[in-house]
Amino acid sequence: MDLLIELFSEEIPARMQPRAREDLKRLVTDGLVEAGLTYVSAGAFSTPRRLVLAVEGLTPESKPVREERKGPRTDAPQQAIEGFLRATGLTLDQLERRPEKKGEAYFAVIERPGRGAPEIVVEVLDAAIRNFPWPKSMRWGSGSLRWVRPLHSILCILSDAAGTQLVPLTVDGITAGDTTRGHRFMAPDPIRVSSFDDYAAKLLRAKVMLDPDQREAAIRQEAANLAFARGWEIVPDEGLMTELAGLVEWPVPLMGVIEDRFLDLPPEVLQTSMREHQKFLSARNPRTGRIEGYVTVANIETPDHGATILHGNQRVLAARLSDAAFFWDNDLREARAGMQDWAEGLKAVTFHAKLGSQWDRVERIAALAREIAPAVGADPALAEQAARIAKLDLRSAMVGEFPELQGTMGRYYAQAAGMPDAVADAASDHYSPLGPSDEVPSAPVSVAVALADKLDTLTGFWAIDEKPTGSKDPFALRRAALGVIRLILSNKVRTNLMQFLYEIGKIQFVEQYGEHVVVTAGLAKNLLFELILSGNSVPTFEGEDEDSRFEAISDWVEGKLGAPVFNENNPNFVSEGEEEKFDYDLAAHDLLAFLHDRLKVHLRDQGIRHDIIDAVLTMPGSDDLVLVVKRAEALAAFLKTEDGTNLLQGLKRTNNILSQAEDKDGVEYSFGADPKYADTDQERALFAALDAAEPAIRAAVAAEDFPAAMSAIAALRTPVDAFFEAVQVNSDNQILRRNRLNLLSRIRETGRLIADFGRIEG
Repeated sequence: MDLLIELFSEEIPARMQPRAREDLKRLVTDGLVEAGLTYVSAGAFSTPRRLVLAVEGLTPESKPVREERKGPRTDAPQQAIEGFLRATGLTLDQLERRPEKKGEAYFAVIERPGRGAPEIVVEVLDAAIRNFPWPKSMRWGSGSLRWVRPLHSILCILSDAAGTQLVPLTVDGITAGDTTRGHRFMAPDPIRVSSFDDYAAKLLRAKVMLDPDQREAAIRQEAANLAFARGWEIVPDEGLMTELAGLVEWPVPLMGVIEDRFLDLPPEVLQTSMREHQKFLSARNPRTGRIEGYVTVANIETPDHGATILHGNQRVLAARLSDAAFFWDNDLREARAGMQDWAEGLKAVTFHAKLGSQWDRVERIAALAREIAPAVGADPALAEQAARIAKLDLRSAMVGEFPELQGTMGRYYAQAAGMPDAVADAASDHYSPLGPSDEVPSAPVSVAVALADKLDTLTGFWAIDEKPTGSKDPFALRRAALGVIRLILSNKVRTNLMQFLYEIGKIQFVEQYGEHVVVTAGLAKNLLFELILSGNSVPTFEGEDEDSRFEAISDWVEGKLGAPVFNENNPNFVSEGEEEKFDYDLAAHDLLAFLHDRLKVHLRDQGIRHDIIDAVLTMPGSDDLVLVVKRAEALAAFLKTEDGTNLLQGLKRTNNILSQAEDKDGVEYSFGADPKYADTDQERALFAALDAAEPAIRAAVAAEDFPAAMSAIAALRTPVDAFFEAVQVNSDNQILRRNRLNLLSRIRETGRLIADFGRIEG
């Protein structure tokens, strides 16, 4: 048995159709299955005026159901028994009494007979229509039904070899039938159908192409043919192509020509204006590189082959492009005059209430771009110049009309102002990459400004404590962090990222909170903890008591931050009112940790596990992302080998034995392994292997030849395995035991020359 459903209405917005198709399919098929029916396949379709679902191989009825449910004991409180009766829908005399281990209990035997498909379809489709999740819906007339546009009719039929039957459904005064209508103008008469194949064939004859993919393919092919006939090509625009397929039931592409007076407009302006205002596909002349024509898609065939339609479109398009030409001419005059008015205008545009104006931000980005420039091979003066003009097009009339052209227009205006090509390119490229598939800039000046832009955004919002939380990221900081990561990795930027974060963060904090930053003892300790986790070398603070140790910590932090440290328990603790003070150094570490988290996501998509990243982030230089990735890639490759897998188990076993012994003995076994106390050949072989491996690993790591470092540590696999097979670490002889534990510590520390293998899972 096959089921056909059509919900016929006024025009459904094109952007809502794909989701609506999926929702109709999900609501109906899930409801049918829950009610006990099964089916072979289901397909959903849409046009601007109809949603359609075709279900094939539907079972004609659901199977009978027999269910047993155990209830309370027969001597249970009356309230418990009544609750069980309400849950089952039975009466007390319908329950069975059965003996149980702890007494007699009630049982309910619920039998539900099978139901026919028509009855179930009525129930399921009625619920689907009344609860359909439109993003926006309306109620019209005197009924209560809400739909995206007024719903005119419902077609709902079941068909099999015996014939076709109507499903007796009525929703808000609309009774389901077996008729539909074709094209609104070319075939508006009612059409009676008996099956999906009959329905699709009759609609096609009635000038309705049911499948949106078929409509899109027809638009694509005919538009390409029209362009080819003139020696042009269609500018790719997949989003617009899909939208056009949702705007028409019978696509009729028509080719138009742009007037000569508009051909000097930038192609991006022409394409954006035609796409946003007219839904036109752009046609480019490959010989000139200019957009010289367009394709509009009509919904009707006309006796004059679309001439009247094109004439009307031409008039409207001319008006739109005249506006664009006016904006372009005015903007060019301002650009050639130096764009000073635009620069002044940025001072009146607030970037964020706590981070100042757009011009304040430009000043910071310019200073930072100059600092970053040497690290990316850019000229500092050009990088600063590019940063100062990169945001000026935000004040242009063209970007005011089409915000999506920001950056693109900045390149044109910089060129009009006579600036170097590298500066003009940076004005456009500094926004990139905007997403995981967006192209990454490679020109040095563009990279410097793009990094400065994104780093300023991140440090600024960290400064005002507006970090992403959960799924909320209103300022797109995760996207900015991914942009920083992709810029650094794609261009192999070798830099001390922590230093940049620290310096920018300090500027941001000073702007927000002033020069005097109070650091409490708690923050000082947190800073130490963060530094240790990041693999940084920190001094050892010793003293006879807690107060002397606190003074040592305070002196070190004050020297690092240039800010006073106060003990909360000390009566001399000074606070500046009740205002919370930020520690910009600790914030820089927190931001670096955020970047590390984004790096894990980025590398996970490339097949590198998060635990491998964690293992290498503990190493020195974790703020050099290129170095981190080189380590991670080499480690990931090593762990896929047999040597890597087995050595990992040996290192984990080493760590487990050491940890248990250190916990038990209350000491740290980290020094003093001596070959003269080696009692077995396996111990002596392990000493020799470590003596050979350690300098080789150190040299390879220093040269950043991590594959060589992995090869060197792989040589430890056999002696480590042999050691554990032949040697009892926890010997009764305490001298041997201590020496062997220190030898295990040496194995662990050798591994830590490459990564913290204890963080690797498996």
